[in-house]
Amino acid sequence: MLDLTYETPKPRVIAGAKHDWELVIGMEVHAQVSSRSKLFSGASTQFGAEPNSNVAFVDAGMPGMLPVINDFCVAQAVRTGLGLKAQINLHSAFDRKNYFYPDLPQGYQISQLYHPIVGEGEVLVELGDGTARLVRIERIHLEQDAGKSIHDMDPALSFVDLNRTGVALMEIVSRPDIRGPEEAAAYVAKLRQIMLYLGTCDGNMQNGNLRADVNVSVCRPGQYEKYQETQDFSHLGTRCEIKNMNSMRFIQAAIDYEARRQIAILEAGGTIDQETRLYDADKGETRSMRSKEEAHDYRYFPDPDLLPLVIEQAWVDDIAGALPELPDAKKARFIGAYGLSDYDASVLTADLDAARYFEAVVTQAGAEQDSGKLAANWVINELFGRLKKEDHAITASPVSPEQLGGIIALIKSGDISGKIAKDLFEIVYTEGGEPSQIVAARGMKQVTDTGAIEAAVDAIIAANPAQVEKARANPKLAGWFVGQVMKATGGKANPAVVNDMVSAKLGL
Repeated sequence: MLDLTYETPKPRVIAGAKHDWELVIGMEVHAQVSSRSKLFSGASTQFGAEPNSNVAFVDAGMPGMLPVINDFCVAQAVRTGLGLKAQINLHSAFDRKNYFYPDLPQGYQISQLYHPIVGEGEVLVELGDGTARLVRIERIHLEQDAGKSIHDMDPALSFVDLNRTGVALMEIVSRPDIRGPEEAAAYVAKLRQIMLYLGTCDGNMQNGNLRADVNVSVCRPGQYEKYQETQDFSHLGTRCEIKNMNSMRFIQAAIDYEARRQIAILEAGGTIDQETRLYDADKGETRSMRSKEEAHDYRYFPDPDLLPLVIEQAWVDDIAGALPELPDAKKARFIGAYGLSDYDASVLTADLDAARYFEAVVTQAGAEQDSGKLAANWVINELFGRLKKEDHAITASPVSPEQLGGIIALIKSGDISGKIAKDLFEIVYTEGGEPSQIVAARGMKQVTDTGAIEAAVDAIIAANPAQVEKARANPKLAGWFVGQVMKATGGKANPAVVNDMVSAKLGL
């Protein structure tokens, strides 16, 4: 059970504003479908290919070329919808969205306006303060991506690369439920995490495979509640759309700037123009791109080359039955099965590869709950810290799950202490090897022989009578003797045994 508190956002105070204002944010996230071929052609979707090399005749808009639906892309959209607890529409249809741009050879984009493949769903967004917000999904529709216009290769010419043209996108449209910059970034991060678990989008924002259009408006406190009662968007204020955001940090910065810009205009007695804007990361500001188009501006009509898309419930059920364990469920299981804190479980489930690595470590170390807690500590603090320092992904870790699990098993069995374990971890990380064999070959096994430990304790006490008197007067100083014994035994003595023996010898 996740320990989350659902809260209604308080009015957001903007520095320098005369009044309190509430932010209202809706998002359209464009996620490239993980597929080897495009939505309506067999052309490759490989990133980084030579310009205009992944282009079929249908992508290039050649006369007489007809689109053929890629059923794998349809399955990926259904899989995503199920992962977002959304309604799957057994009947959907494609429409033409008409506009001209150099990197859109057909002169229209095939999309789904009236009958999307996925209906209403929801995303649970956890915030840093321990609260959570439920963001409603309005729809997910399939559509083609456009190509790429390049303007910085020549001062007098623009170039067009059609490799992306026709690549399948899922446009995930939220309700205006997001109430702040941090929440907006957390929402996109959660969508990305879910799709990575599902395998429906690789989430690479740098390559443009996941990007967001952010709709921002501001209203006075109480207006959002009126919108919820009436579903009248006029209560939310005029919105501006910030296009093609591909960074969590920039999403937050753009929303913050845009909110301040709108508030300054309103408090000066002006009005907000509904428009599409771009975010300039260098200047840290949004700027006008064009007036905001409405649906009728695109002259949508049903695509005459594509029949309605009809799928069977049994097919949807088969996809649902094969879904992997998703992040929220995995986090709850980690907390329950391994006794992890909410924070540790969140860190370990943030990335699917990290979650798999952790569970493999636990399997090697032993299935007991204490193995989970110990494994979480080592994976998060020792391994992740080292990997981050050296800029390695978990999939490139020099220490395998079996090796780290072996180290933890040695700690649990009492063969090595925590200090020895850190030395052993360093050896495995830099040199490799099987942990138990390294311990045996290098004489690293922990000393548990009480006779040997007692001899070391007696020697340290006999050599330091003044320190003995101080420790008897102040028991906290007994730790000095423990440290000296550990030093004398090369760190191999069992610390718990040393502690008990020192206390007994000093009469504490």
